[in-house]
Amino acid sequence: MRFRERLTPPLLWWVIGALVAGTFPVAVLFYLGPVWAGVVAAIAAAGLVAVLHGWAAIVVDFDGRWLRVGRARIELAYLGAARALDAGQTRARTGVDADARAYLVLRPYVGTSVEVTLDDPDDPVPYWLISTRRPRALSAALTEALGSRALQ
Repeated sequence: MRFRERLTPPLLWWVIGALVAGTFPVAVLFYLGPVWAGVVAAIAAAGLVAVLHGWAAIVVDFDGRWLRVGRARIELAYLGAARALDAGQTRARTGVDADARAYLVLRPYVGTSVEVTLDDPDDPVPYWLISTRRPRALSAALTEALGSRALQ
């Protein structure tokens, strides 16, 4: 089973970012004039897209063999189990029930997650906690792949 999801910031973040970026050309307009305000507006718009689309967004991908979350990746052979967490469980797992050694890939605009325990005695990381809008689908894909691995 394959899973792929791109977590992008919500529309409200884009609106707030556009309002903040829009203040720069307005300030420059009064100080240096409309030409420089246009240049600053283009730079501010490019910066907004770079930050919200490039930095704040992340891809979660599982192809049956590798789990990739952003730039991090781990092979199926090192995974132990996957568990879908709702918003309350995710809050607890990132708060009082957290393990400081865990690998966290969380986005504040996504409330749910999947906890993937690792099965590697040489790795000090006990689990990965991954933000996803479809925790059941990711958990099912990982669980199915882990089950078929056990049958081999």
